[in-house]
Amino acid sequence: MKKYLVEFIGTFFLVFTIGMTVLAPGAGAMAPLAIGSVLAVMIFAGGHISGGHFNPAVTLGVWLRGKCEGRDVVPYMFAQTAAASAASLAVKALKTGFLANAAAMTGAMTPEAGPALLAEFLFTFALVWVVLNVATAKGTNGNSFYGLAIGFTVLAGAYAVGHISGAVFNPAVAVGVCTMGIIAWNSLWVYLAANFAGGIVAALAFKFTNSDD
Repeated sequence: MKKYLVEFIGTFFLVFTIGMTVLAPGAGAMAPLAIGSVLAVMIFAGGHISGGHFNPAVTLGVWLRGKCEGRDVVPYMFAQTAAASAASLAVKALKTGFLANAAAMTGAMTPEAGPALLAEFLFTFALVWVVLNVATAKGTNGNSFYGLAIGFTVLAGAYAVGHISGAVFNPAVAVGVCTMGIIAWNSLWVYLAANFAGGIVAALAFKFTNSDD
């Protein structure tokens, strides 16, 4: 239960920070820095308890890599998604009100499916690849930089492809930003497909390149 609570807390503050910095009045061009930073600090805070996934695609990749017990996969994903939903409601309470939708003020993003699928796949792959190599590999065991490496991957991805896909890289975040009205619900499938595919391919690539681990 402690692991699931840590996953809830970390995912909550990730999604809460996304909403508060993206929805006007937000942090503008500084939003990715805040988002990458909160992910890094939450990983440092909870990584020793739960692994600091805060992302169903990461949980899937870590499970395929063999560093997450099968019995934890569904509870982790449930905790992450529940946290994203709760964070979205907190953002709405502070920004738009529970009944209002951000889309009414800013217009929900509806990305072009092809480019968004590619952008989300590539940076979710990068994110899970980095997680597996800095947080689960024998060669980097005990390092002190894993949280920064993971946070900066999200930061880089947000600046690189945020204008294409919204830089979600996380199925739980996708549910959260759709709930807040930042991204249209009819685009949710793009993120689920690309993010989970990125996590799977990253795990396979890790196992191929670290066959002795």
